[in-house]
Amino acid sequence: MEKTNDSFRSSLGRWLVGTSAGLGTLALAIAGFAVLIGAAGDLGPWPLLLTALAAAIVIWKWLQVMSEKFELNSQRLVVRRGIITKSIDEVELYRVKDIRMDFSLLNQLAGIGTIHITSSDETTRNQRLVLRHVPHALERREQLRNLVDAARRERGVREIDLVNESS
Repeated sequence: MEKTNDSFRSSLGRWLVGTSAGLGTLALAIAGFAVLIGAAGDLGPWPLLLTALAAAIVIWKWLQVMSEKFELNSQRLVVRRGIITKSIDEVELYRVKDIRMDFSLLNQLAGIGTIHITSSDETTRNQRLVLRHVPHALERREQLRNLVDAARRERGVREIDLVNESS
């Protein structure tokens, strides 16, 4: 088995402060908690409902984070998914064609990003492999690119793009 170079999950804490959905969840929790401790008078069950909704969102997101783990070694990216039913996908690094990264201003402030991987591997042949809310995404993207280049050199693989210019 290859030595693991990097192992990571999406970041729940950075999701909370680095996305509008996360900030909205925090606002719900703060509003509900503030009213619960008596800062806004008697509003009935609403404060408790707001706090419960925020807690449910955080628990749901935590389950998503815990159900997905990424491992990177010199030959492949391994994606482990699931809690009850598990699946393991492996993308051979020499087959990676493109690595794209998206991040909003809030994502940049929180140090997270979304990495999109396109490859000729069966896992991503018809769709991109998406790694969401990755902490230290810029560094991890560069590490992935370097490992892809090394895997191609080791196997002597070159990519050739065929363009149809018949029109």
